[in-house]
Amino acid sequence: MAKSYENEHPVKAFGWAARDTSGVLSPFNFSRRATGEKDVQFKVMYCGICHSDLHQLKNEWSNSIYPMVPGHEVVGVVTEVGNKVEKFKVGDKVGVGCLVGSCRKCENCDNNLENYCPNQIMTYNGIYTDGTTTHGGYSDIMVTDEHYMVHWPENLPMEAAPLLCAGITTYSPLKYFGLDKPGMHIGVVGLGGLGHMAVKFAKAFGTKVTVISTSSSKKQEAIERLGADSFLVSRDPDQMQAAAGSLDGIIDTVSAIHPLLPLINLLKTHGKLVMVGAPEKPLELPVFPLLLGRKLVAGSAIGGIKETQEMVEFAAKHNITPNVEVVPMDYVNTALERLLKSDVKYRFVLDVGNTLNKS
Repeated sequence: MAKSYENEHPVKAFGWAARDTSGVLSPFNFSRRATGEKDVQFKVMYCGICHSDLHQLKNEWSNSIYPMVPGHEVVGVVTEVGNKVEKFKVGDKVGVGCLVGSCRKCENCDNNLENYCPNQIMTYNGIYTDGTTTHGGYSDIMVTDEHYMVHWPENLPMEAAPLLCAGITTYSPLKYFGLDKPGMHIGVVGLGGLGHMAVKFAKAFGTKVTVISTSSSKKQEAIERLGADSFLVSRDPDQMQAAAGSLDGIIDTVSAIHPLLPLINLLKTHGKLVMVGAPEKPLELPVFPLLLGRKLVAGSAIGGIKETQEMVEFAAKHNITPNVEVVPMDYVNTALERLLKSDVKYRFVLDVGNTLNKS
């Protein structure tokens, strides 16, 4: 007989889980593994709600395992460490992002690119090395191998948990593709959870930033609140034509189907269009405009653990935090409904530590 989720592992845990493709979450008793020699157990304090949680809860990527405890932007406080743990001690503030495992043997893992390991293990909705399902941060405690955790800087608020996905997803391509040099001109397409972080990081690197959006309604927000230098309405051909050939690089955060040609036309010679949003259907890629300026269209996904640590330290140093709305655990289903309607600026964060009640 298969063990129940409550008895699968020795350590009792409690969270909120979806049981089916409705994606509706409700209280869930389950269990975590005992703290192994390289493991760290921690009490979850805050967990961001990522747009990908919505896709997985409703099985929109056709790989969902139920019951599912989501959450991969997790910040907490260490309660127990294994006897071979070197980096963390009880009481430390820690963060866990999208990954809790990888093969540690491949070329990607050797180069601190665990995020591109073909055998990576996702923080939730993954299968761990012992064959059990991984469960994320919408829960009271987590147990994670120390390799996949970062030290959370003292002066960074724990509510800034979305840095662990939205933050690294935009920081990594800006750094890797050399779009972090002062004086460069960077475009950011879409002003949501990812887009607003791209603006903040690009500005902190000393670049000039143009936000590109389908509607002018976000112009004031982009310029006055987030510090963008200019704003383009992508549906206005005159505006787009006037800005042609002006950008060194573009971070495209949009997950809806959208035309790439107008964006490619904004790039200078040698300009780079980096996709970090994940549209469900293929986008059309016109090749001629790439040839006529040796332009590049690339992609990037989250970041490795070493780079994630670097990113949170950079954020702490430059006082970069995501704009969040902190909500109690029992508000989670309402938050997901609002997220579906883009009714949040720009990320929900669950106050797990103070509001996850077993009653």
